[in-house]
Amino acid sequence: MFKESGVRIHPDIKTVTDTGYQGLGKIHSNSALPKKKTKKNPLTKEDKCNNRDLSSQRVLNEHVIGMIKRFKIVSDRYRNRRKRFGLRFNLIAAIYNMEIR
Repeated sequence: MFKESGVRIHPDIKTVTDTGYQGLGKIHSNSALPKKKTKKNPLTKEDKCNNRDLSSQRVLNEHVIGMIKRFKIVSDRYRNRRKRFGLRFNLIAAIYNMEIR
């Protein structure tokens, strides 16, 4: 789905993603992906430590996405004017940023 979206990432930007983006390493060389465990190849302690570090970097973004979903602008169908979507999304982001401070 990421390939079909047409989104391009600058080569200097490091992406930190979850295991849902396993093919991203082939498209974008500067990406950090957690290693998956299989039945034949369990994770080593070093792999587990690396996965934990990656998830600690990702968790901040996940919390922000969860907060925006609480406002229902992303999680439900947007039924208002399309021209106002960006404005409303920015207002919700501003409210969240004010809450953080």
